Order: sequence, then structure tokens, then C-alpha cells
Amino acid sequence: MQDMDTTSGLPIVLLTDPIDADALVPLEGVASIVQLGDPGWEDIVPAVRRATIVVVRRQIPAEALADAQHLRALIRNGVGLDFIPVDAACGMGVAVVNTPGANARAVAEAVMGMILAGARRLSVKDRRIREGQWAELREAAFGEQEIRGKTLGLVGFGAIAREVARIAHFGFDMSVIAASRSGKDGLPHVELAALPTVLSLADILVLACPLTDETRGMIGPHELAQMKVGAGIVNIARGAVIDEIALAAALSSGHLSFASLDVFCEQPLPADHPFRELDTCVLTPHTAGITAQAMAQMSVMAVEEACRVLNGERPRNLVNRDSWRTIKDRWRILHDCR
Repeated sequence: MQDMDTTSGLPIVLLTDPIDADALVPLEGVASIVQLGDPGWEDIVPAVRRATIVVVRRQIPAEALADAQHLRALIRNGVGLDFIPVDAACGMGVAVVNTPGANARAVAEAVMGMILAGARRLSVKDRRIREGQWAELREAAFGEQEIRGKTLGLVGFGAIAREVARIAHFGFDMSVIAASRSGKDGLPHVELAALPTVLSLADILVLACPLTDETRGMIGPHELAQMKVGAGIVNIARGAVIDEIALAAALSSGHLSFASLDVFCEQPLPADHPFRELDTCVLTPHTAGITAQAMAQMSVMAVEEACRVLNGERPRNLVNRDSWRTIKDRWRILHDCR
């Protein structure tokens, strides 16, 4: 029942997109590695249905799991699970795995850059200088604020948010307050509070939570209205966490001073999106977590988890832990039917 490469006789590890080549070395000789787009592997649905393990960096259609008789695990080369039909995987006994913390430093560094770009109007200055301005920009700079001593609000308190908190507090002398649904303990330099409190106290709000049914649309007109006049917002979570139309309105009215956004409801950002017309928006193409170092670390972790799956071991970063008994039963059946 378990699909094998007809040439090598090995289980198939499908990469939806390239990962770090050096990280793949441990799979040599134990799995046949194919990449979506290779000859015979052009279409994602039949490709997933033939694979033993899929390393995920793009959306997996739910229908791909409908007849995925050989699939053991979907391993997210990253953290967010919105690319994976988790409920369907749980029902089938397919392990869902991710690589938490691997890109936390990369995202945290990007967040601080996005804060500075918004608060100090760096992208606006760059653009205006190229248009011939100079004196006007220098005059406007007298009204800019340092972020030292400001309050950073975090929505979400996972590995990324914790790294942001560390850099913001110890590197920029910011006070940090966080809202977390996970119940994780705080840190000595971070105050935990309910979301309304974080919204009302934050000079800069950073969205760093996963996209779930509970967080979808969590920051809407009511929540934005609770924020301080002149506050800024950074979104490195998912676009759908915030009401984009309401955010554009809050920026246009001057209620918020800036928004630095790495994620959007629709990607790429549509050509007619109102964010494109706002000087107070700093836009990046969902690259906060992408650096050479982060990609290498995520790839290493993903391959380590793939090796555990192939060896019949429980993955260290198993997301659907409540399904472990069902997963083990599926793996046993697949092994027995080889």
C-alpha cells in the first residue's frame, strides 16, 4: 500500500518548494526526494497522493488528501499551519508537523526594522528624496519620536513574539506588554494582559499570533478604535487577522500613524489595494521570516522530522498530538502493507 519510487524502491519525500540542499543529505539512501514541478510531479494533487511525506511550503488542497493512501506526514517547513488541511489530516491519521522557532530571530529582526521604517518614515524619505525633496523631509523630522521608552504591545506570545520582546526591551529600552491565548507564562521583562489592555496601552502593536478561527478578523474597527491616537501597528502574523479596510481607514484618518505589513489577505497584494496609496504603509512581500540562516535551520528541522517519521518515531514537533494513536495505527498498516 505504501508508495515507493519504482526505480529505487524507497519511500517518497515530496518537496512542494526548494529547501536548503545541504539539509537533505540525511535522506540520501533512505528516501527518494522529488520536488513539485519535476517531470511527472507537476500537479500538486496527484503528487501528494503518491508521497510518503510532504515538506510543505505552499497550500495543500484538501482534496489532495482524499486518496492519499501512502501519506504519513505533512511537515511544514515553517510555523504557520494555514497551508495544511489539519482537520482532514487528523481524521486520516496523518501527522502534522512544523518547525517552531527556526525563523524566530529572522522575523524578530524584520519586526524591529519594520517598526523603525514606520516610526521614522524611512521608506517615505527614500521615495521623496528620489523625487527631489530634501529640506521638507528634514523639517518634518523634528516631529519624529524615538521608540526608546515606548510601550510595545504583542498579540501572541510564541517564539517569535518572545524574541521581539527581548530585542525591544534590552536593545531599545521599550516596555513590553503581551496578550496570549495559550496561557504561556510571561517573562520578567514582559507583562501579560488581556487584549483590550494591550490595545489601549501600546504605542506600537505587533501581531504575532497564528491564524485560527478565533484570531481571524480579531483586529477590526472596534479594536483599532481602542488604540492610542498616533500608535503604529506591525503585522507579521497573517493578513486575515486584521480587517484591512478598517486599518486603511484608521491610517487615512490619522488615528494610526503607520502600519508596517508583511502579510495580506490576498497575496500578492492586488494592484488596486488601498494600502498601495498610503505613505503611512510600509509593505513587504511576506519575507520577514526568510533569510539564508532561517531557511537552513527550518530545512534541517524538517528533514530531522522526516527521518523520525520514516523510522516510525514520534515527531518532536507533532502538532496534532491528540491524534497520535490514530497516526501510529495508520503507520503500522502502511508498514505491514509494503
